[in-house]
Formats: sequence, structure tokens, C-alpha cells
Amino acid sequence: MALCIGIIGLPMSGRTTVFEAAAGGLKAAAPKPEAVHIGIAKVPDERIDRLSEMFKPQKTTYAEVKYLDLGASVKNISGEALRELSAMDELVSVVRAFKDDAVPHPQETVDAERDIEAMNLELTFSDLAIIERRLGKIEQSMKAAKATDRPKILAEQELLLRLKAELEKDIPLRDVELSAEEEKSLSGYQFLSAKPLLTVVNIGEEDLPSAARIEDEFSKRFAGRKRKLIALCGKLEAELAGMDEASAAEFRADYGLKETGLARTIRASYALLDLISFFTVGPDEVRAWSITAGMNAQTAAGKIHSDIERGFIRAEVVHYDDLIRTGTMAEAKKAGVLRLEGKTYTVKDGDIAHFLFNV
Repeated sequence: MALCIGIIGLPMSGRTTVFEAAAGGLKAAAPKPEAVHIGIAKVPDERIDRLSEMFKPQKTTYAEVKYLDLGASVKNISGEALRELSAMDELVSVVRAFKDDAVPHPQETVDAERDIEAMNLELTFSDLAIIERRLGKIEQSMKAAKATDRPKILAEQELLLRLKAELEKDIPLRDVELSAEEEKSLSGYQFLSAKPLLTVVNIGEEDLPSAARIEDEFSKRFAGRKRKLIALCGKLEAELAGMDEASAAEFRADYGLKETGLARTIRASYALLDLISFFTVGPDEVRAWSITAGMNAQTAAGKIHSDIERGFIRAEVVHYDDLIRTGTMAEAKKAGVLRLEGKTYTVKDGDIAHFLFNV
């Protein structure tokens, strides 16, 4: 299942341009404000490329990221559009730092710090509106609630009032300490300010030589718990995404860029969500699977199919580095680096696994 990321941003921030870069040059379909644009990006991974060369499978499958651009500011969405955004695993907030007289900023001046704060407020106001509506419904339900139901309803009311107080102090819900039980009780709300947030500072081409410094300065102020920040030139990345690989690599080298903006964005998103990749290999398919770091072998097997998790017996595991060093699975086994692991084994980034099961 693809990682799902919602792209948000103020008007004229370059949000849709960043979406086009993430979607590999795919142009957003329509200029309508209410249009929802969806793009699927393959997660770049040189390890998959190398494994495909080694096993020569009929099919090579990269991990995927699904990007969604709602085509509107957070404050202007509701209903189904808000539900779609709320279902995302992470939000990418695009903030304008480039200057372009042909694309005037709605606030007349370019001020990335101001716009970062404005986007934070949009997420806060969205969550406050959800809480206010729910508190109103709780007030109504309390009138007809049975005595046995009242403690649960009151506990929800108390928790929502606490969250409301934090939001009113401009504290996003991702920064609020919650117990595991409280997090579980709130899972259905999908609050936007609780989601991991990657801020993309959208710079101009003339600022590329200073990108690292810009990123460092903004990160000191706007990165933190469940929050990261990167700087890239969305316009350039969208143009490069539409080129063939050789031409894009040549242009990227001219600008001193070591990797694509998409690769940087995905790498930052994986770090933010604490994701790693393991692989399955064979003559039919070489495939990457994304899981949360710390996941055990049995649960990881369930990412492939629920039957494998249910009937898990053991896993044959070799790390990518060990396989490359030894050259083949047979040599890896001779060297003792192809191991049998049980259901509690913690899967590592770069593990190549074959799961044995019986149902």
C-alpha cells in the first residue's frame, strides 16, 4: 500500500508545481480551485536497481508514494475534500520563498516565515472547527445519555477541551503529549495539526547555491517533533521531471544538485514517518516494501499478505549489503549470512526476506 501524502500551501506558493515535480512531470489536470490532483511516484532506490540486475525478474516493483493536491487552501476545504486530506499519512506544506514579478504574491511581499505561520494557523483553525462541532454534539448527546454512557462521553469532552485550549495557544496537536489510550480515542478525528509535517521552502533558481544555508536557518525555527523542513526549487524540479533521465542528470549536475527533489522529499518523508524498506526477490519479481522501523517479521509479512502473517513459520533473511558482498544467495548461505529468523525478529532496513508460512 502506497504512502499517502497531502500537499498543501497558500495561493501562489508553487504547491501545484511541487506536486508536478513529485508526480514525475505529470501536469495538474485542471485550474479549477476545487480540482483534486493525484499523482503516484516510485520511491527511488538504487538497491532495487541492483537486485533487479542480479535476479533479472519478470517484474520490478518499487515502493510508491501517492501525492494528493487538493487545489485549494486548507481553510477553503470541507466535506469530502477535508476527509481525503485527513486520511493522509503526512502533510507537505509548500511555502514560497522565490520572487517572480509575473506571479505576484497575494500578500504583495515574499515572506516565507510569515507564510509558514499562516499555514500553521490554517491547520489549527481546521482542527478547532472539528472540535467545536464535536463538543456541540456532545452537549446534545449528554441530555439523552444513559448513566452508564456518561463517563465515556465526559472523558471525550474533557480531552477535547484540553486539546482546544492547546490549539488556542497556537500549539499544534502533534506537540501535545497524549497517552496511548488518548491517541487511540482520537484516531477517528484525523486532526490535521497532529499529522507529521514536512515544510518545503520553495526557492528560486538564483537561491540554489544558498539552499543548504536557507534550509539550516529555517530548520532551527520550524523543525521539531514530527516536523522536518527542506528547501528546493519547485519550478526547476518540475522541469527536470519532464525530461529524459540523461538530460535531467546533466542539468542537475550543472546546478550542483546531487539528487532529485523527489528523492530528497521522499527521503525526508521516510525519516519523518520512521519508515524503512525491506525486499523480496526472485525470478518472478523483485519488490520493495515500506514498513515502520521496529516492526517484527510476522507483522512485516502481513504487508505482503494477511495469510502469510497468519500462517507465519519463519523467515529466511539476508541483508542487502551481505548479498552484494557474497554475490549470490548460495554464497550468502555458505558464508553464514543467510539466516533463519522467527516471528519476533526485528526487520532491518535493507533486509531481503523470504517468508515461509502454512495456512
